[in-house]
Amino acid sequence: MTSYKLTYFNFTALGEPIRFLLSYLDIDFEDNRIEIEQWPSVKHTMPYGTLPLLEIDGKVLNQSSAICRYLAKKANLAGSDDWESLLIDIAVDNYKDFALCLKSYWFEPNEESKAAKYDTLVNETIPFYMEKFEKIVGENNGYFVNGKLSWADLFFVGVLDHLIYRLNIDLLKDRRNLQALREKVLAVPKIKSWIEKRPLSFDIA
Repeated sequence: MTSYKLTYFNFTALGEPIRFLLSYLDIDFEDNRIEIEQWPSVKHTMPYGTLPLLEIDGKVLNQSSAICRYLAKKANLAGSDDWESLLIDIAVDNYKDFALCLKSYWFEPNEESKAAKYDTLVNETIPFYMEKFEKIVGENNGYFVNGKLSWADLFFVGVLDHLIYRLNIDLLKDRRNLQALREKVLAVPKIKSWIEKRPLSFDIA
């Protein structure tokens, strides 16, 4: 039987979409969690000094999007044709661009610069991206692509809690389409089962 081991930090973020997909596929996996304090001592052992990593029968894979896409194909959540797959990839990449903007804020060491970035985030960046996501989901019958569940939806919901925690802002406030999408993803039976048993972490406790 194929063995799966996911190595990531003890929170959701980029690890959670992979956990969602493995759970959706009903794959029993080792959920190896590294505490932040441990990271400096183990970072050099990682192929590119980053996480998450997924080991499949001992073969070590990096890059969260590529891992998700691979699993999504197994789950029939990667698009029914090349065009649909492209639209899903675009939706995920747009969301990752948004997350990069947020990272620029929360890793800013200078407090004055950080305050300025926060104002830009709240007044420009967040409304720009979240309103676009809201509109796209509204135009696609409640999902990011072609009115049906895809790994773009799982990716969005999987990363969402961590973004909300980091910003201390309700990103879904007054965005009914995205609220409904989140509820639908979390209600998928195998994802719901994962959520009920997953370890608590600082971003979901």
